[in-house]
Amino acid sequence: MSDTMTIGRLAKAAGVNVETIRYYQRRGLLMEPRKPPGGHRRYSSTVLRQVAFIRRAQQLGFTLEEIGKLLEICSSEDQGDALGIAEQRRAVLNARAVELIRMREELDLLIESCRKMKGRGPSPLIRALFGD
Repeated sequence: MSDTMTIGRLAKAAGVNVETIRYYQRRGLLMEPRKPPGGHRRYSSTVLRQVAFIRRAQQLGFTLEEIGKLLEICSSEDQGDALGIAEQRRAVLNARAVELIRMREELDLLIESCRKMKGRGPSPLIRALFGD
């Protein structure tokens, strides 16, 4: 097996599509390898690891901007800044979780009001969405 792969093989190995790889390149998260004359760009296993890193970071809620910073930190001697980025992301996620709980509770009340109406009269949900 070769140490390098085409963009198609890279995408397949990473579980993404080719356009995702190209998007990451446009965003500056992945370097686009040089294209040899008459040949195809070849990607190393390091790039495959970077794609896996990006995907896992996205699953944890990091933005692409934050992921770019984390990738820069990977190549530095001092990786202490990663903690600050993680703490900031956690604070954002905590605030979002509180908001989601509030939204769920409000929706629960509206659902219960709709059930009590049993389809008669104006829907409490529709009225609430109109701001009535």
